[in-house]
Amino acid sequence: MRSHKFYTDRDIVESRFNEVEIRWHVAVKNLEDRSEFRVLTAILNLKFPFELKDDQRMAVNAWLNNNFKGSIIYSTGTGKTEIAFECARRLAEINDNNNFALSPKSESYNKPNQEFRILFLVPRIVLIEQNVNRLISYGVSKESIGTFFGEQKDIREITIGTYQSAINHLALIRDSDMIILDEIHLLSETAKEFSKIFDTIKENPTKAILGLTATINENDPRYNTIIRILPPVKRYMIRDAVSDGRLAKPQVVSIPVSFTESEKKIYIETTNKISFLSRKLGAFDPKKISIFLFKGGYNAKLAKLWFENVRKRKELISSAQNKMYSAANIVKNHPSEPIMIFSETIDSIMKLEKTLESYGIPSRSIHNKIPVTQRKKILEDWGKEYFPLLSVHTLEIGYDIPDVRIAIIISNSSNFNQVAQRIGRVIRKTSKKNYAFIYVIYIRDSKDSSTLKMVKSTIDFSDKNNQLKLTSFGT
Repeated sequence: MRSHKFYTDRDIVESRFNEVEIRWHVAVKNLEDRSEFRVLTAILNLKFPFELKDDQRMAVNAWLNNNFKGSIIYSTGTGKTEIAFECARRLAEINDNNNFALSPKSESYNKPNQEFRILFLVPRIVLIEQNVNRLISYGVSKESIGTFFGEQKDIREITIGTYQSAINHLALIRDSDMIILDEIHLLSETAKEFSKIFDTIKENPTKAILGLTATINENDPRYNTIIRILPPVKRYMIRDAVSDGRLAKPQVVSIPVSFTESEKKIYIETTNKISFLSRKLGAFDPKKISIFLFKGGYNAKLAKLWFENVRKRKELISSAQNKMYSAANIVKNHPSEPIMIFSETIDSIMKLEKTLESYGIPSRSIHNKIPVTQRKKILEDWGKEYFPLLSVHTLEIGYDIPDVRIAIIISNSSNFNQVAQRIGRVIRKTSKKNYAFIYVIYIRDSKDSSTLKMVKSTIDFSDKNNQLKLTSFGT
């Protein structure tokens, strides 16, 4: 029997295979002070200060059981990011155990410091810092986390970067053991520049890939590639999470308003022009009409006019005067409480900001034309220097604003994903928040009423006993 304290690597490898696991734990314990023996990859240090929910553990297992490939469709506020981190940790654990079980002649075994490289891609730079801070808070060392965007090109064992940077440096994808694609619905067929990501992923069919999104229309042809390469392995939608008490109950308050006489005249004129031009072109779908733009000739001029009128009508609907007044009155009814206000155009939120100012209410606007550093300052001052925050798309994806319980939607596109993201911003549950208010301001007797229908369909319950309250105020 050996009398010295340490087991040697040779002793471990030559042990019988049914004793491997026991000797592994003994070896780690006895050799932990030896600087040349570092087997734990960075993500294995992950430790949550809470227990994952049952639905989160089920999602992790579903992904692992699908050969480490697939998408997880989880409502905003239900812990998609934590699911992704746990998937990575579990896979790294499997990888570590498999490497240890290999023979000493194996190349993998002879690399005790071999890394398990994880690439986490996000749509926006601000989400990089958010995920870095979250990993550090969960016990992962700062030194093992790199960031990849703009001028910052720091590749570590865990690298968090933007999609835009990845398509310009595809080696990042090729060299990673696992890739996490956040807000994967953004990689649709219409986002041609991102097709390189899937083309590179397909080079190695065995690579571990995890897609994350709050919602995706599986029947929409724009998402065919996503569904084919990363089929959904677990779904947990808003209605499921609310029923389980995981999210705050949203109370929808519908507020129909009317155009002014001058606005109504413009709306009718633009709508008639759009219909006339559609008939002339023999097409009503924007995608089909956009094709005419590139063909030149008379039809290209008609297509250009079609889009000009669509933009004019969109701006009219977003900036309708009575919408501005209604939104301002809602803000007045919720003094000293952070409020999220969503619209479709920068002009409309700038108009609302001026309307609020006339009411003596300070506010801020945030959109993609505002520099990232300035956006950060705006968010830091929210709830302190001002309370209503006006947004065009920028706050729909990824930002954590758990304490906010009021959203006002003054305009929305026909994109179902966008509606779900906006609702998700304010229904994250906290110890102080069991309910959230979603005010939907829309123009009655116009195409704008579709916004209310989309909001209702997003959170509606099939069980009438759980039907959310829908209140309507006419103005």
